[in-house]
Amino acid sequence: MRRTDSKGYWDNRAKSYSEVNQEELVGVQRNTWKDLLEEQISSAFGDKDRSQIRILDIGAGPGFLSIVLAELGYTVTAADYSVEMMTEAKKNAESCEVSIRFVRENAMDLSFREGCYDVVISRNLIWNLENPKKAYQEWLRVLKPSGMLLVFDANWYTYLRDENSRKAYDRDRENVSKSGFEDYNIGENFDQMEEIANHLPMTDVSRPQWDKEVLLTMGIEGVETVLDIGSRVYSEKEKVNYRSTPMFMIKAMKG
Repeated sequence: MRRTDSKGYWDNRAKSYSEVNQEELVGVQRNTWKDLLEEQISSAFGDKDRSQIRILDIGAGPGFLSIVLAELGYTVTAADYSVEMMTEAKKNAESCEVSIRFVRENAMDLSFREGCYDVVISRNLIWNLENPKKAYQEWLRVLKPSGMLLVFDANWYTYLRDENSRKAYDRDRENVSKSGFEDYNIGENFDQMEEIANHLPMTDVSRPQWDKEVLLTMGIEGVETVLDIGSRVYSEKEKVNYRSTPMFMIKAMKG
């Protein structure tokens, strides 16, 4: 699949994905994510004035992480390749009355100068990229010395490759139905996303071990991983939806 295929999919998903972000903003996730992000960032930057900490949210989508970071007082740039996602993010930020800089960027070829951000953060993006190694190189390039990389993702769509993963995924769908929750994995054009995922390199690797090894080869030492950070930040609905694909966290400091 060409990048344009993926872009078209996410442009079409922008409004529905924005509704999910809006649900997060009125749910427990607004505070669970704030607590987690403040803990991680303050551990690296101590008592530094938050407004002086520049954060790039790459693949920001409809803006959830950018909004909660801005509410914490950080200086935030939200970047996404999809114009429709950026449109939704601007609306959500306006409704939350926060100030965020919005830019259209290719995560694998950033326009920013070297060493201009204290933190680069990403949620559910690396899995969807054609060249994730190039993305990591770019994200590290724009980080300042002693800057922090925070990546949140999961082994999405491994059920397309592995029978045990398929069975676990199907059990999730059954449990979601029994619980009465909305199923985030059933809806319009989900077969299209499966077709795109079939052609993406991350569908074939085990993460976050792959990410850790790649970052180490790039000279980043002390890469930390948490295999199920979702248990800390997810709502009950998300925990049921994503039981077989737990969200992990990768934290790496640039030397």
